[in-house]
Amino acid sequence: MREIGKLLIAVGVITITMGLMMFLISKMSDLNWLPGDIVIRKKNFVFIFPITTMIILSVVLTVVLNIISRFFK
Repeated sequence: MREIGKLLIAVGVITITMGLMMFLISKMSDLNWLPGDIVIRKKNFVFIFPITTMIILSVVLTVVLNIISRFFK
């Protein structure tokens, strides 16, 4: 039961971190988006779907979390 609790806490921290990063990225209107990111701008509407950015972020977080998990085993 403790392992599940630790896993849920880790998933929560990662989710909050990624949410904050996405919030900060969305505040940067002049951000140069990577090729593959979808940005649609209309009159009163902006839709941003950063596919490439999320793939790169996922790879970086995977590497970092794997390195961190090896230290705690």
